Amino acid sequence: MKALKYILIAVVVLIAIPAITALFVQKDFSVERSIIIERPKEQVFDYLKHLRNQDNFSKWGQMDPNMKKTFSGTDATVGFISAWESQNPDVGKGEQEITAIIDGEKVDFELRFLEPWQATNFASLSTESVGDERTEVTWSFRGRMEYPMNLMLVATDFDKAIGDDFNQGLENLKKILEEQ
Repeated sequence: MKALKYILIAVVVLIAIPAITALFVQKDFSVERSIIIERPKEQVFDYLKHLRNQDNFSKWGQMDPNMKKTFSGTDATVGFISAWESQNPDVGKGEQEITAIIDGEKVDFELRFLEPWQATNFASLSTESVGDERTEVTWSFRGRMEYPMNLMLVATDFDKAIGDDFNQGLENLKKILEEQ
């Protein structure tokens, strides 16, 4: 009976430590990566504002060749939605909507992940001229993980994981635009 009591106390402590730790862990996260593209800002922005073009350079758009894609609205305008559904658990199901466009500068998106988990996050692609024929593109992503899921922010390096995918996507984008 005494051994059972110690086992029960140990189980409670093992459950309580992560739960208490999560109370003190940040809930917000953000990731940002940039690249210089040897093309004029207008040309780069015109390509980026079309949400359908993301499938050409984004790692996530290329992870499942059998992914079902649907679109609603007019691309390159606020309210355009690109939805996806995949049997690949790394892709899942969700949609991305253009929420704001500052012409020539920035496109904001809301990402709604539906499966295998539910979350709403925000992303943007922005451009800045760094010369007549050079443009810096910045891809950013931000979100919030509520308690107790925020404990994942301690266990997972979101900046590296998402940042590596952004770097790959930005390299793909650079290659596409500089070969045009």
